[in-house]
Amino acid sequence: MKRVIASALCATVLAVGSQSATAAESGAPLPEYHWSFDGIFGHFDLAAAQRGLQVYREVCAGCHSLRFVAFRDLAGLGYDEEQIKAFAAQATVTDGPNEDGEMFERAGLPSDRFPSPFPNAKAAAAANGGAAPPDLSLMAKAQPGGASYIRALLTGYMETPPADFLADYKEQHKEEFELLDGQNFNLYFPGNKIAMAAPLFEGGVEYQDGTEATIDQMAADVSHFLMWTAEPKLEQRKRTGLKVILFLLVLTGVLYAVKRKIWADLH
Repeated sequence: MKRVIASALCATVLAVGSQSATAAESGAPLPEYHWSFDGIFGHFDLAAAQRGLQVYREVCAGCHSLRFVAFRDLAGLGYDEEQIKAFAAQATVTDGPNEDGEMFERAGLPSDRFPSPFPNAKAAAAANGGAAPPDLSLMAKAQPGGASYIRALLTGYMETPPADFLADYKEQHKEEFELLDGQNFNLYFPGNKIAMAAPLFEGGVEYQDGTEATIDQMAADVSHFLMWTAEPKLEQRKRTGLKVILFLLVLTGVLYAVKRKIWADLH
């Protein structure tokens, strides 16, 4: 069942439209989300990121790879060595060639990267209507709106378009908005017509920490996790930036004092 759910996320990737464009053309403006990693003092919420990893593994991993993320990188989310080994061991990795020149499969190791669900891009495209699902490693940094766009897209599905949207569309395009067979309405997707069905549903995962798995909760958590995969050194970068700013402030004060001393002696 989880594999079926996973396939729903294929090809989501989260095409991006301008936030200021009209809903009929480029998707509605993104909601105002507040993230713990925002701002100069921002940091990752490890509990949210860990839940996001669970959503990725149970929902997304059936189609989307994380080819820039190794299992040992999960130490950055607070997992210890034994937990990381257990995560890796659950994966099947293609390795080789062996002494006979043949490739073989083995259990994953902490040094391995997350394995792709497909052997190659052509196989991925063949399994997904001709379009290979993109890698999600850097998705939160590659798309304008980042984590907020991912979260909005995953929660933007509606069974029927809102009445105000239909009215605006008709006024702008002089025709009725229609969905073709196999298309779904998404408020935040550019053009608002998306081929994939909604990938998340209430209770789609059973969170290990007991958190209620609502659609918005899962969307927020997996978006948080994908922000971490895209910039795992974010907290370190911000700490370094603060140190540089403090150094420059001190240096400015010293230089100002030196300048005052020099000019005082000249006068």
